[in-house]
Amino acid sequence: MVCRIMTFAFEGIEAKPVDVQVQITSGNPYFTIVGLPDKAVGESRERVRAAFAAIGLALPPKHITVNLAPADLPKEGSHYDLPIALGLLAAMGVVAPDALDGHAAIGELSLDGSLGSTLGVLPAAMAAQALDLRLICPDICGPEAAWAGEGTLAAPSLIAMINHFAGRASLTPPVAGELAAPSAMADLRDVKGQDGAKRVLEIAAAGGHNLLFCGPPGSGKSMLAQRLPGLLPPLSATELLEASQIQSVAGLLERGQLSRQRPFRAPHHSASMAALVGGGIKARPGEVSLAHHGVLFLDELPEFPAQVLDSLRQPLEDGAVVISRANRHVRYPARFQLVAAMNPCRCGGGPGDSACRRGPNCARTYQARISGPFFDRIDLFFDTPPVTAMDLSLPAPAEGTAEAAERVSAARAMQAARYDEAALNGRRRINADAPARDIAEIAAPDDKASALLADAAAKLALSARAYHRVLKVARTIADLDGVDSVRRVHVAEALSYRRRAPDDQPVGQSARQNLAH
Repeated sequence: MVCRIMTFAFEGIEAKPVDVQVQITSGNPYFTIVGLPDKAVGESRERVRAAFAAIGLALPPKHITVNLAPADLPKEGSHYDLPIALGLLAAMGVVAPDALDGHAAIGELSLDGSLGSTLGVLPAAMAAQALDLRLICPDICGPEAAWAGEGTLAAPSLIAMINHFAGRASLTPPVAGELAAPSAMADLRDVKGQDGAKRVLEIAAAGGHNLLFCGPPGSGKSMLAQRLPGLLPPLSATELLEASQIQSVAGLLERGQLSRQRPFRAPHHSASMAALVGGGIKARPGEVSLAHHGVLFLDELPEFPAQVLDSLRQPLEDGAVVISRANRHVRYPARFQLVAAMNPCRCGGGPGDSACRRGPNCARTYQARISGPFFDRIDLFFDTPPVTAMDLSLPAPAEGTAEAAERVSAARAMQAARYDEAALNGRRRINADAPARDIAEIAAPDDKASALLADAAAKLALSARAYHRVLKVARTIADLDGVDSVRRVHVAEALSYRRRAPDDQPVGQSARQNLAH
């Protein structure tokens, strides 16, 4: 007789059903697991044997075969312990075989028979709900699984599961964990001076645009970037579940608490490609996926290896990372907003002792570490000037994060009303994600703005991607102004944020005004 129970294998954040089949037959005592298991799954034999001994059960001296179907799907992780143990209990007659019907299980067994925490409980619970199955998981993961809906069973130990199926006790359905309290956000009032940088930060937040700050050390680039999450609206319900599934697979959800704050990830420039985009032996999510629906901040941008930066080009366009292996492809969502900071050159490029003594060639060499196609995917470039002692002596600005966030929220409300979410194939309803085929209509400039854009496209040799990105930024600037039409002043400001050659002078406010008029 074959006893069965369902469990799940993970490909990215997708939980694929696995049929755990247990059979006990006559023959030499042997316990084998088949179905393409990895080492952790193979070690389930010993954990299950020890857990049974701890609760007073012994495996029968017969041939035990566990098949994980489909056999061509790789099985990784220790969460197969619980379904294997439950299938064995049914095959041994400890629990009725039909008691496992309509159930799926996920969990790691300890040697004393207790159930330990495991990764991926949230996507497994959501997959179980979709299949109309009742998920059994460790009680420590119950608050996380309960976010998927009703029908979850959470048990502290294997003996509690036996008592439940035997009718001697009943497990209480878990309660979903509370939303994590918002953490304190850094305020723009802490930034003195840098009014232009605050303006471009607000534009980036309103439209979801990628942003690069370039300036000497101590000019506040990192300080500004760290205040971007405070300008962004909280995660929607759909975004919350998507981001939380990635955190669940990565083991970052604590006590089942989900947070509506947008992720902010700031990897060090020594991060490897696998750490940044995902990979490794088990294809874990990288920083770009952990920043899904949030912000990825890359400080000291040219210090990142060129190959690592170029690996970001595809997720910046597609909003996903595909990790290819010989026997499978793993896809992780990675729709993030990139914010980067860099010095103009290796010397620093600031005033005084940090001034560059090698001339424009130093900046060219330093910035040449970043490829042109990577630069082409950045919407906003801003040169942050040095902060003077006079700036630091000024009182705190009257406007802070709260006031700027209100304007960002109003601009995003205009964008949400403009875009059809179905037409965007699940993308966020913001200007940065607008399809190229629609942006010419959505951000159609008036005659004067169109003439300025055509002239600038010819003089600056804008690529098709850069041309569309200028239109998207201009559309966002118009949204911040609360107007429907994209005018010359909006296009002029958007053009002023395009990248310039290292030896060019920064575009100041007066230059922007000249462009507008």
